Amino acid sequence: MKRYLPSAIFLAIVLLLWQMGAGHMDAAYILPTPAGIVRKLWELREPLFMIHLPATMKVTGIGLVISIVLGLGLAVLMDASPVVERALFPIVIASQTIPTTAIAPLFVVWFGYGIWSKIVVTILMTFFPITITVFDGFKSVKREMEELLISYGATRKDIFIKLKLPAALPHFFSAIKMAIPLSVIGAAIGEWLGAQSGLGYFSRRMMTQLDGAGVFAPIILLSAVAMILVGIISLVENIFVKWRKEL
Repeated sequence: MKRYLPSAIFLAIVLLLWQMGAGHMDAAYILPTPAGIVRKLWELREPLFMIHLPATMKVTGIGLVISIVLGLGLAVLMDASPVVERALFPIVIASQTIPTTAIAPLFVVWFGYGIWSKIVVTILMTFFPITITVFDGFKSVKREMEELLISYGATRKDIFIKLKLPAALPHFFSAIKMAIPLSVIGAAIGEWLGAQSGLGYFSRRMMTQLDGAGVFAPIILLSAVAMILVGIISLVENIFVKWRKEL
């Protein structure tokens, strides 16, 4: 618990300054107080937790799973063949130069207001860190280690399973911890631009009503969910990558 004490103190200071500053402004439609946001969360707990949060988590979950499969597949292909690496790597990089908020409305036109337009936005924002980070994990294996295993008769499959996969495992968990907040953001952006449910949609609806606390409430909820999920992944990482602490 001591490791989180500085963060808790800093957060408490920020919230106190926020409370004082927002109270002094007295313009809740622009900057609500933290206490006002908590009250709004409680008042709107039923639609937020029962309707909009599940909708956002569904988009986030599906988008994240597809991004993991896509990212791992691209990383393995690029590691397996230099030709594939030269062909795909520029495309992977170029995909991240596309302004997501600018192209997201096109996804609504192409896929409609259903779930898939939001999932595509999530994938576009999420697969990149998984692909690049895991690929770097594969490349972190020293050539001397590969040559040593080859001298003992190891096949490419043996090298991949026994050497490259363990080396890339910490990178994989780091990629997931980066991808989770991005997937949440991607889902919220998709819902903001076109949806009938979800926390992004709810926040936009509250903005049209000039309800500042209502705008911030789903944002705070999204942040809390992302932090909880990242914390869970960190616990899983500590179980599967125990040796990392010993280095």
